[in-house]
Amino acid sequence: MNPIPIYCRNNDQQILCTPGTTLGGLAQQLHLNPTAPFLAAFVNHRLKDLAFEVYKPYHVQFIDLSHTDGTRTYIRSLSFLLQKAVHDLYPKKKMILDYTVSNGLYGVLDTVNPAPCTPQEIEAITQRMRQLVEAKMSFIHTILPIKEAIDIFRSIGKEQKALLLETRQSFYASVYYLDGYPDCYFGPLTPDTGVLQVFGLIPFHQGFLLQYPGPDDHDNIRPRIRQEKMFEVFKEHSNWCNVIGAKSIGSINSLIQSDKAPEMIMVSEALHERKYAQIADELYKRRDQLKLVLIAGPSSSGKTTTSKRLGLHAQVVGLKPVVIELDNYFVDREKTPKDANGDYDFEALEALDLAFLNEQLLALFRGEEVELPTFNFVQGRRFFHGNTIRLGENEVLILEGIHALNPKLTEVVAAAHKYKVYASALTALSLDENNRIFTTDNRLLRRMVRDAQFRGASAENTILRWPSVRRGEDKNIFPFQEQADIMFNSALLYELPVLRYFAEPLLRRISPTSLAWPEAWRLLKFLHYIEYMQPKNFVHIPPVSVIREFIGNSGLF
Repeated sequence: MNPIPIYCRNNDQQILCTPGTTLGGLAQQLHLNPTAPFLAAFVNHRLKDLAFEVYKPYHVQFIDLSHTDGTRTYIRSLSFLLQKAVHDLYPKKKMILDYTVSNGLYGVLDTVNPAPCTPQEIEAITQRMRQLVEAKMSFIHTILPIKEAIDIFRSIGKEQKALLLETRQSFYASVYYLDGYPDCYFGPLTPDTGVLQVFGLIPFHQGFLLQYPGPDDHDNIRPRIRQEKMFEVFKEHSNWCNVIGAKSIGSINSLIQSDKAPEMIMVSEALHERKYAQIADELYKRRDQLKLVLIAGPSSSGKTTTSKRLGLHAQVVGLKPVVIELDNYFVDREKTPKDANGDYDFEALEALDLAFLNEQLLALFRGEEVELPTFNFVQGRRFFHGNTIRLGENEVLILEGIHALNPKLTEVVAAAHKYKVYASALTALSLDENNRIFTTDNRLLRRMVRDAQFRGASAENTILRWPSVRRGEDKNIFPFQEQADIMFNSALLYELPVLRYFAEPLLRRISPTSLAWPEAWRLLKFLHYIEYMQPKNFVHIPPVSVIREFIGNSGLF
């Protein structure tokens, strides 16, 4: 057979290889000498494991932990390693990986008869994982008929995994094996267990925290951070899932296929309504001292809807909300700080006129009348149009923005006068027992749909800008989230089926040659496991729902 030309993006070279060469073999042939082990590779912008065999010309890019998809590949493989260790030691127990918190994956060991993991159990599992790593066992990738895969997972008690495959419209399923033990992962795994040298397993609440390295430090696990409030929000969302009977995406699919979408929508919205009312009650309890409600959250967390709906509930309990838009306090364009690339950094705290903002806040709290600014983003200038306000009896300011929880934003306002709300879409839903859904994917899909609907931005543009958005969140939002008085989870149990309806056509318009295509392809694969929400059910989504902020027809703005 004729040699095949392969172009490698890592070293910008083209080589000839024998048909049937694996990507792992190709990496050795290229003599790339990586500083960290390769975990997977992009083949024509589609992520593949290193056992993938080459039979035609391709563009190839090998990735390690420093790449986002490399980190995901490591975490998937580590999750399988943990699953295998638990099966070897405690075959009658069921392990569930729930959500990401405190820089790790939280899981429980037995969901049938819940009991805290003992130190002895965690130590035994850790040692078994180490043994499997030292054995350098291969992850074997197979393609099985869907019925066969379903029967396999039902036979070992993986009911949610079987249900997901059952509700997915496909003829075949990817099944991986580790030392004869089967599992299903929705993305490639590492070549073998030998590269999974860095991990930790520690007691955490009723279960454990699976720790792993980050993209910037391959040799050490990410340090545990305190996120107790975040954990409680995830736990609350898990309880909401149980109310509806939705333990995973397979359960959501079943509800939709059984024409129970209207009920799912109404119960989900009722749970949100209850939470808004609880927050409003807290504001009323603090009414004698309360002057300022601060609402922060990452991109596409639903901050605008949250602030407006909270304002409505505040009125119900007798408070009078006055909303100030933080976007109107930007400094003039020439004073805007720039990032490392020389571009304007609109997400930096210094992009806001903090002195002027605090001056107006204090004036309002003294009972004075102030004229609110309006910022023209086209001209990059602040203007005044006679919009004046004065706080009256029972009136409270609501200020919403990405920096709202940063103490420097309102440093002249005493802590006793502030109530801080952190809003984000923190879904506790998983694809199945051990394939979690990234909360950032939920937000990215929201933003993609909103940008296309209302901001004239393509899905390609949204994806390409997303890494910059995430860096801004890591710097300006996440460090302050645990300082919130309360967290509001804006995730809705039915929203992913709705977002699929809007997002999938947008993603398919992206060219396979685009730099956005790898992420688009990953999202398309993810969405393929989710049942569409039919448009006939959209009528049941209320006009004040947070999802309306992204799909349209909101009654709030």
